[in-house]
Amino acid sequence: MPSLFVDTERLRGLNTGLGQVCLHLGPALVAQNSARRDREPWSLTFLVPKGKAGVFGDSVEYIEASWLRKLWIPGDYDVWHCLHQDSVYLPRRSKLILTIYDLNFLARANYSAARKARRLATLQRKIDRASLLTAGSGYTASIVREHLRIPATLPFVAIGTGVAIRESDAGDAPRPSFLAVGDDRPFFFFIGVVQPKKNVHTLLPLLKAFPDHRLVLAGPDLHAYAQQVREQAQALGVAGRLLMPGVVDEATKAWLYAHCRAFMFPSFSEGFGLPPAEAMTFGKPVFISNLTSLPEVGGDEAYYFENFEPESMVQVVRAGLRDFEQDPLRAERSRRRAAAFTWESVAGEYWKLYERLASQTR
Repeated sequence: MPSLFVDTERLRGLNTGLGQVCLHLGPALVAQNSARRDREPWSLTFLVPKGKAGVFGDSVEYIEASWLRKLWIPGDYDVWHCLHQDSVYLPRRSKLILTIYDLNFLARANYSAARKARRLATLQRKIDRASLLTAGSGYTASIVREHLRIPATLPFVAIGTGVAIRESDAGDAPRPSFLAVGDDRPFFFFIGVVQPKKNVHTLLPLLKAFPDHRLVLAGPDLHAYAQQVREQAQALGVAGRLLMPGVVDEATKAWLYAHCRAFMFPSFSEGFGLPPAEAMTFGKPVFISNLTSLPEVGGDEAYYFENFEPESMVQVVRAGLRDFEQDPLRAERSRRRAAAFTWESVAGEYWKLYERLASQTR
């Protein structure tokens, strides 16, 4: 029986993109393995954080991550899949699939050239060990090829991300407590880690241009940048209409997608950009930057910020809202585009790669 080891240790951070990848790809892989009728099923083992054994059901094996497991993980596997490039859990002999979701650190102003070089060198050593590479988007693949050595004989495939949330998830969700009862003013919505690369401070001038709107910035907000956003809102006189509730649960997230007037995502750097796809699932107008991988997500159905000058952004939002609300088919087209991003299709693509490597091993 072929064997597969999948590193889902990043389940420890479910409010991050990698945590969500682990949470949803794991069960999709298990389901497709169980449903295979034409081929021999595989033995699956998942590396999980402490206390998460059993998260994908009892038909698979689990190993809990620890400092010891960084040195040695028992067992031999035909294929070993590292779901992100920074994993410290690497195989001794197994065929390695290394997934690279982003090289966002290259754009970080607080990283010295030496620090960036060290991180690239560490990643290069992993690439040199790999039997196959995948990237979270075509853009990420292009950046990897630009900054790292990829042998011509090493297969390199771009595989996107799935959308797990559904429009129906908002049906029974209660109104968030941070929204005052009786206050039905429209709101713009963003969700993600509130860090500099998300560029959300550029959204604050929208509150000056739309004085009857609020702005909800949901997600982890412990970075110093979040406080800078609050202070800038105070300086602009819009702090009373800026809501930063921190991390929200899945039901609240669904409610916010369902009830926002539009979704805003002016990010500088993304490996994929899942939130815009989630917002499109709800048939919402999506306003995103035209940078990195985001055009791969939004396609022709998103509205793009060409720059981050306040007047330009306001103009894009005004024109986009008018276009979206006057086109009765626009919402459905957005839903159809989002429907193409499924975890079932992502898992299916990975199973093809696992089979390919296992056949070489055996």
